Amino acid sequence: MTLATGVAVSLMLRRTQDAGGFATVLSKGGAEGGGILVQCAERGLTTALMERQMASGFRYEWRPTGPDSPEKWADYVALRKKSDPDLWVIELDVADAQRFVADNFAFD
Repeated sequence: MTLATGVAVSLMLRRTQDAGGFATVLSKGGAEGGGILVQCAERGLTTALMERQMASGFRYEWRPTGPDSPEKWADYVALRKKSDPDLWVIELDVADAQRFVADNFAFD
């Protein structure tokens, strides 16, 4: 059984805050099956975009996504949200954000 997306997002927000970081929902998606796009930030500066994607062995893993240029990230997020209205977009501002996401949110 897969964890409902709304529950997974709540867990991500809580764990980030428990680790001394800041977390917020930028765009709410589908409660049951929407995808999750994370804007990783450190001290208020977005450092990467990550999305949970299917990997080998039918397991999910967090991977960097979007264009290489930070100036194009906002457009990419808008395009993803337009093509997937169930997509959640959240911002996690925590030390070593990419590693924090990969290490703490497997949800398998």
